[in-house]
Amino acid sequence: MSFGLHSTTDEVLAGADLRGKRILVTGVSAGLGVETARALAAHGATVIGAARDLVKAKAATEVVRKDAANGGSLALIELDLASLASIRAAADRLVAEGKPLDVIIANAGVMAAPFGHTADGFETQFGTNHLGHFTFINRIASLLRQGSRVVSLASSGHRFANVELEDPNFERGDYDPWVAYGRAKTANILFAVAFDQRHKARGIRAVAVHPGGIQTELARHLPEGATQGMIDQMNAEQAKEGKPPFQWKTVQQGAATSVWAGVVAAADEVGGKYCENCHVTTTITDGPLGLMNEGVRPYALDPENAAALWAKSEEMVGETFS
Repeated sequence: MSFGLHSTTDEVLAGADLRGKRILVTGVSAGLGVETARALAAHGATVIGAARDLVKAKAATEVVRKDAANGGSLALIELDLASLASIRAAADRLVAEGKPLDVIIANAGVMAAPFGHTADGFETQFGTNHLGHFTFINRIASLLRQGSRVVSLASSGHRFANVELEDPNFERGDYDPWVAYGRAKTANILFAVAFDQRHKARGIRAVAVHPGGIQTELARHLPEGATQGMIDQMNAEQAKEGKPPFQWKTVQQGAATSVWAGVVAAADEVGGKYCENCHVTTTITDGPLGLMNEGVRPYALDPENAAALWAKSEEMVGETFS
């Protein structure tokens, strides 16, 4: 069955039996993370939900426990992706438990945040969105079973900027929240490319996904009116092309590509790829891309770029991962 822009999590998972699958989802205190966990647990998966604020996450995930079926369940773990100490503690606990994983969905993130730093001095967006997941996933990679997958949530926002490995923390250049977001989201794609390259020989694949435009807490750092300004710009572009105006995706539609890439699509179809609207993106171009049009920048899928980012990331966090 083919899926697309308007497909929901329940449509994508219709008939799926996820009993016996252990799936870790980061960012389960709101939005896409909660819906991703809900859909998976509703089809029998054992879900481990990671969140910085466990009190908030427990309240937000009541719907996950309510909808869990066929043996599905949810357990919460504390994980602050802006702190290497928290990341290492969470990873060490999971490794000590030794329970294998079938899927990791790296969902948590921040967008267009004001200039700041993580606990370890990394620029907030690059440090949280990329380095946090990079360290956490690599530290628990030994738990991934043969045939498992890593899903890295990226964004069409990767088009704003390639990674900048000479100045990742904006120590020399002027800070722009959207450039920083673009660098971090490009890094999320490149991480999937590099992780896939390193692990596919043992049947473990990684894929990057863009969920689409959804109204969630991710936009909390944007000034009032900024979102509407972006929508007006998109609608002007759409009108020029004779296309209908922008419409927000629902959270159920936004989380669909994550679960599709994680448990539905064929591994060889999505491994090392960038996906949106529940399919692999075929448009790879340096040319103009409307904000609503599908497509990925070549630099985000470049293996050499991915390898360079991996090496820089190891240097920054002070760990080497095979």
